[in-house]
Amino acid sequence: MYSIIEHLYAAAKLHPKKSAYIKGSDALSFEELASDAEAAASMIIKTEKPGRPVAVLASRSFLTPACFLGIAMAGCFYAPMDPDAPDARLRQILDVVKADTLMVDKAHLDRLEPLGFKGNIILMEDAVSTDIDKEAISRSMENITDDSPIYVLFTSGSTGVPKGVLNSHRAVLCYLDGLNNVIGLNDTDIIGNQAPFDYIAAIRDLYLPLVTGATTVMLDPSEFAMPKRLIAKLGEAGVTTLCWSSTGLEIPAKLGAFDSDEGDEEIKLPPLKRVVYSGSVISNPLLRKWQDAFPDTVFINQYGPTEATGSCSYYIIDHPVEADEVISIGRPYKHYQMMLLDADDKEPALGDTGEICIKGPALALGYYDAPEQTASCFMDNPLETHYRERIYRTGDIGRIDADGNYYFLGRKDRQFKHLGHRIEPEELEQKTMLIDGITACMCVYNEKEKNIYLFYSGTADKKGIALALREELPSYMVPRKIVCLDEMPRLPNGKIDKKAVEAMAVK
Repeated sequence: MYSIIEHLYAAAKLHPKKSAYIKGSDALSFEELASDAEAAASMIIKTEKPGRPVAVLASRSFLTPACFLGIAMAGCFYAPMDPDAPDARLRQILDVVKADTLMVDKAHLDRLEPLGFKGNIILMEDAVSTDIDKEAISRSMENITDDSPIYVLFTSGSTGVPKGVLNSHRAVLCYLDGLNNVIGLNDTDIIGNQAPFDYIAAIRDLYLPLVTGATTVMLDPSEFAMPKRLIAKLGEAGVTTLCWSSTGLEIPAKLGAFDSDEGDEEIKLPPLKRVVYSGSVISNPLLRKWQDAFPDTVFINQYGPTEATGSCSYYIIDHPVEADEVISIGRPYKHYQMMLLDADDKEPALGDTGEICIKGPALALGYYDAPEQTASCFMDNPLETHYRERIYRTGDIGRIDADGNYYFLGRKDRQFKHLGHRIEPEELEQKTMLIDGITACMCVYNEKEKNIYLFYSGTADKKGIALALREELPSYMVPRKIVCLDEMPRLPNGKIDKKAVEAMAVK
């Protein structure tokens, strides 16, 4: 099968009445999902050309994946936008993607006016009620190849503008196949969805059911603020599988999900078979709390950027982790290969460090409408001189041990991961410098505290800075620690002394 749509049709044929998605007391069967996607596709085909992006502004509901699939069925690709993001951020995404069509659910229709979108607007509730045009869909499907784009996801950009990572049907299917080759889901499994639908981790939750017959339960984000209730919810739903961000695991453990308090009702634990996590380095003591609560569950650490479609490597943790243990990011999934390059673009000796590079059919197509950025990261493999082989340079530093397991050691540049999201500090700094009263600034990430620090000089007040940044950036990018300095430390050449500022954040 060359497209995710073929898997949708196969799942609808094999499991027509089985639930693809569950939310609360409501369920959507595979048969209903295929029908809703066809209805949405029929409307999109009338209004949009194949190969074009369609922006989607919607909450986590059955409508959203149905319209995602409808967009793909129409030969287009979707650009999901978080309705909780500031208007300024959404306008930036729309400026980059230049979509002529935007799909929105009724709940967020009032968000469109401040965004200034002038194109064609499709109400998602109307789209899934459209009369299905089978003939038009058939013609559209004839033009879809495995290399056709299916979505563009936006990440932080060092230029101050978010980058759109464009992924193909082939890349998504290769990632899902590689992942499931390790975790072995089938039609008896139930997945607990944690990730918002504009985030790379949601690809697993949305599309693993289509290739395995499993069911995804959509969890309400508010449930993560009530950790014991969250675990009980997973138990009530019979969840067997979690594919969460590291932060998604850390928060409930940190808030006492597994701590026993006098008077607590006994919680029915979910029948977890496997917990797969990724996004950032997890706190070992918090991971150990999960291991102690679920001693028979397999825990798998993953690594991989959005540019690799999902996680490209895995490490099965077959022992209780120690507090000071460095957990490997493991070895590549099927369909992926990994390698290291030193500063001279040579292969380092075993045990030496180098930049982690990824290759294989699961790589993204590149950055949308950004040829220079694409060329700087997606390039020819310098170790292969006989034919052209494309690799993605992650900017991450790593090493390989004698058993072929990789270890993540940090970044070449200043980029960092926070709450599962990749952040370019330059973007935050550029937004800060636009605030009145700021003369200089620098952003630093404290990995141990998992806090973003913003150091600045000028007359602006901290509260005003935080409020201004919340108007421009997603909440996960807004610094928790804002420090005013009389003067930023400088080098003899006048540039900010980055090492001196970094030292202030780790005292």
